[in-house]
Order: sequence, then structure tokens, then C-alpha cells
Amino acid sequence: MCNFFSRLSAILLTLVFAGATACSAADRASAVPNPAVDAPIAAAKSQQTAVVSGGCFWGIQAVFQHVKGVINATSGYAGGSSMTAHYEIVSTGATGHAESVKITYDPSQVTYGQLLRVFFSVAHDPTELNRQGPDEGTQYRSAIWYANDEQKRIAEAYIAQLEKAKVYSDRIVTQVVPLKGFYPAEEYHQNYATNHPDDFYIMRNDAPKVEHLRAQLPELYTGK
Repeated sequence: MCNFFSRLSAILLTLVFAGATACSAADRASAVPNPAVDAPIAAAKSQQTAVVSGGCFWGIQAVFQHVKGVINATSGYAGGSSMTAHYEIVSTGATGHAESVKITYDPSQVTYGQLLRVFFSVAHDPTELNRQGPDEGTQYRSAIWYANDEQKRIAEAYIAQLEKAKVYSDRIVTQVVPLKGFYPAEEYHQNYATNHPDDFYIMRNDAPKVEHLRAQLPELYTGK
């Protein structure tokens, strides 16, 4: 979990590997392309949701809060039961939960596939198995939680596209699994990056992701 020990690990890594880029994106041979298979831009304004996991939810939430067409992003848990969807229990890594973010978006402004492009480009490293940066454990695994057949089709096709194009030097380990439930995290986890910009963990691991979004995908970035 994104706690004191994770932040301490990040500090120690900084001292050991001074000058290294924090929470860098995956080692990519090329830029992450638009998905070849995607939902069309909707004709009318509405709300849809997407749920993804890719390490500590603080950074994932911060990234998607700056994506055009995103109405809200909520940190939470997916993959386990409602009884174990609590910080202290999830942090054991034994609940089946992964730290996750539910993205509520307007499909007339941004597509599901474009959200996945952000996810694979700047939000996390999809080649890291059961870890992300200084955080280790199955609760930090990379996953896309699909709510319907269309989301499953788009996610699986996109991963296949990225693998075929050899966008990453290593194999993508992102799971594509059905969403059985999403449980919002405790209030103090919500908007953590925004509320604690001077936290070393945020400065080292999460703020760079938002900057990468602005620099690499300016057409999807909003400064809100």
C-alpha cells in the first residue's frame, strides 16, 4: 500500500540511484499508438465508467483527473469481497483486491480506448508483475476490469496490438478480468496527490505521471 514504508523505500532508492527517472514508463521501443479497435465517440453526452489497476491508486487517480472527458476518478479496491475492502486488510496482499481507480467519463468527449491509451502510456508500467515502482504485492498488479463485452473486446484487442507492434521491450502482464465489484477507498486516500503535493512519494512517483500526460498526450490533457 502507498504508506510510510513505500515512501521510505522510494527515498532510499533515490539515494542509491541518484539521477534516475522516478516511476518511469515502461521501456518502450516506440510511442503507444491509438487503439485500432475502439468504441466510437458518442453522439450525445452521457456517463460511462471504466476501472483499472496499476500500482498505488494515488497516481492513477491523479492522472485520470487530468484527462479530457473524465468527470470523476475514485480510488478504491477491486478483485475481492466487500468484507475485505479496507486499507489495512488489502495491504496484506491476501484479499484478492488490487488498488484500483473507477473512472467516470463522458463518451462524447473521450473513448474507452483512449482511456486505455493513457493507462498504458503514462499511468503505469504494464510489464511489471505484481509491483509498480517501489510498491510490491498482488494488490499492485496491472489489471483492466471490464464491465461488458465491448470493454473486454477493446482491452484484449489493444493489448494484442501493443504486443504485436512490440511497443514494450518486455511482455505486457496486464490482466483483463470481469468487474465483480468496486469499493471506494477510505476518504483520506481520495485526491491524495492533489492534497499532498509536497509528499515525497507523490513528488517522486506520481507528479511525473501527470507531467508525462501533458507532454506526451496533449490532446487528452486538461489542466483542471
